[in-house]
Amino acid sequence: MEKATWYHVTDSDTIVSPSLLVYPNRIEQNIMIMLEIAGGAAFLRPHIKTHKMAKIITMQLKHGIDKFKCATIAEAELLAQSGAKDVLLAIQLTGPNQLRFFDLIAAYPQTHFSTIIDNSKIANEMASKAKKRKESVYLWLDLNNGMHRTGILPNSKALELYKEMAENPYIEAEGLHVYDGHIRNSDITTRINVCNNAFETVTNLKKQIEVAGLVVKNIVAGGTPSFPVHAKRDGIQVSPGTSLLWDFRYGSLFPDLKFLHAAVIMTRVISKPKNGHLCLDLGHKSVAPEMPLPRVQFIEDTDFEQIGQSEEHLVVTTKHSDNYEVGDVLYAIPYHICPTVAKYHEVTAIKGGETSEVWQVEARNNKITI
Repeated sequence: MEKATWYHVTDSDTIVSPSLLVYPNRIEQNIMIMLEIAGGAAFLRPHIKTHKMAKIITMQLKHGIDKFKCATIAEAELLAQSGAKDVLLAIQLTGPNQLRFFDLIAAYPQTHFSTIIDNSKIANEMASKAKKRKESVYLWLDLNNGMHRTGILPNSKALELYKEMAENPYIEAEGLHVYDGHIRNSDITTRINVCNNAFETVTNLKKQIEVAGLVVKNIVAGGTPSFPVHAKRDGIQVSPGTSLLWDFRYGSLFPDLKFLHAAVIMTRVISKPKNGHLCLDLGHKSVAPEMPLPRVQFIEDTDFEQIGQSEEHLVVTTKHSDNYEVGDVLYAIPYHICPTVAKYHEVTAIKGGETSEVWQVEARNNKITI
């Protein structure tokens, strides 16, 4: 069994705080759990927006995972540089990003790139640019089955848009893309029912498309909370992302998902401003601040109440402040890991309780070379 103090670092005095630590052995276990739930690599298209790292992409490639999903041109380029065969850029491209996408295709011909659209205007813009380059562009129809963030409602207008895609000589219709991130029911039975009910609209649209004589080659569905439900459907690619590093919010919300926490923030006490108060070097710049306090879950120090945060500081109260000295190291699991990773240029990989390597967060910025 793994030690209860799996997160401890024996050479913490060599690590600047705050730092994001990752645990490759735990990431490896999360990959195996993800594969088991999905039923194999053929049905997986994991999202890299959470980690944005070549090292983790390489770990997945070694397990036969060769289809990926991403959210930025930089992430797509990182996937291509890492050897991914099939990359879905799951954001509708506007402005200069459209040309960047075609430049990406030209720069990495060994990788199959596709992206999403949910309206005729963008579909036609992408087709026009493809025509100028005398090539086809591979597009997925992005559907809104309840999240109301992006996508077209799966109704008659969606059917007409799919027909337009299929009939355009410069568009290859890849299939349907469905992200149902609004489905976050903690109870797995409720989550299954809600997910299945929402997906009926997608199934009905697929039937209508096929009745019209067209082909839906693939469907990509779900994020981390819903991908175990979609994995039980035939012919569906699932796209979990948070599952690789995990965080406290998802770990608390979804007890049925047995992923391991594989990312920890190491922080230090930097001041004791008054009795019962500690100040840590864990400000907005070091952990995702978009949600109400608390920002993190401290692993050992369970009576901490997080009462204030600014750019560089996090203030907590505790009944045991006398037990802490300025300079003491503390470990915490972020509530939201995805935007937390994006705050770091590099992370420290920990193996056997010691610093192993420093990993770059290569796709942290909007651009690598393109």
